[in-house]
Amino acid sequence: MRISLVLPTWNAGPLLDEVLAAVARQPGAEQLERVAIDSSSTDDTPSRLRRHGFTVHTIAQREFNHGATRDLAIERCSGDVIVLLTQDATPADAEWLPRLLECYADPQVGAAYCRQIPRPECNPILAARLREWTAGQDHPRVQRVADAAAFARLAPLDRLAASAFDNVAGSVRRSAWQQHRFGLRRFGEDVAFGKRLVLSGWSIVYQPRSRVLHSHNRTPQAEGRRMYCDHANLRELFDVCLLPDYDAFVACVAWGREHYGRIADAQPLPEADKAALRRWAEAYAFWAALGQWLGANSAEYLAGPLGPFFARVDRWMRRGV
Repeated sequence: MRISLVLPTWNAGPLLDEVLAAVARQPGAEQLERVAIDSSSTDDTPSRLRRHGFTVHTIAQREFNHGATRDLAIERCSGDVIVLLTQDATPADAEWLPRLLECYADPQVGAAYCRQIPRPECNPILAARLREWTAGQDHPRVQRVADAAAFARLAPLDRLAASAFDNVAGSVRRSAWQQHRFGLRRFGEDVAFGKRLVLSGWSIVYQPRSRVLHSHNRTPQAEGRRMYCDHANLRELFDVCLLPDYDAFVACVAWGREHYGRIADAQPLPEADKAALRRWAEAYAFWAALGQWLGANSAEYLAGPLGPFFARVDRWMRRGV
C-alpha cells in the first residue's frame, strides 16, 4: 500500500518538532508521502514542516474547516491509506504506524483510529475523562453494523459506539473516503464520517496498540463550550440526550462535584494544590453539565419562544471551538 500522512497546522510551535521526530522513528517512515495544510501560520511552522519532508499548502485562517480542510489535504496526496494526525498528537512509540496500518489487512476496513494517552502534565480530572472515552480505552474493537435497519434499532449510545472515529490520530482507506468525504463541517466531522462509513457497509477499527500522547489543559468554561458543540452534534447524529431538562442538569452538577471532587482528593498533591484542584473540579462539574444540557437541546431551544436569546448563547458557546 502507498501511505500518505496528512497534517492540518496553525502556529504549532516547538511541539511540532517532537511530533514529527516521533513520526520519523516509525518503521517505513522514509516512504511516507507527507502533506500539510497550514492556515497561514505566523510562526515558523511551515519551515519546520518542510524540514521534515512535508509539502505545505497554505490557506487563509478564515478558510479552515475541520472537515473540508482535511478533504483538501487528502485530495493533494496519493496514498491508498491516508494517516491523519494533528500538530499536538505525538506518536508514543515505534508501534504507532505499523499497528495502525495492519488494520487494513481486512479489505472491509474503511478507517482505523488510535488510542490517546494523556500527557504527564494533564489535569488529573481531564486525564480520567480521557481514559473513559472511546479513544482512551485499552481494548481493541471492530465496529460494524449489518445494515441501516439494524443501526436504527440500536440505542442512541450504541449508535454512537458503532460510529466512533477520531481523526486526531487515525486513518482512512482512500476508496472509503472517496465514497464519504468529511465534508464542510465545523465540528464532529470524524464521527459524522464514521456514521456514513458503517451505514454503507465498511468497518471501523479501534487499535489501542497504536498510541499517541494527546491532551489539553483547558479551563472548565472552555471544556463546557466544547461539550456544548459535541452534544449538539451527538443529538443531531444519534439522538443522544443525556440531560433532557433542567432537573437532570442540576442532578448532573451535584454528581460531578462529588465524583470529580473524589478524583481531586485522591491526588498526591500538597494541600494547597489539592484545594485548587477541588475548586477547578466544582467549576468543571457546572460547565460540563451545562454544555451537555444546552448542547443536546439546542435545536429545540433555538426553535422555541426564546429562540433569539438562545441564538446569542449558541454563537457564544461555539465561538473559537
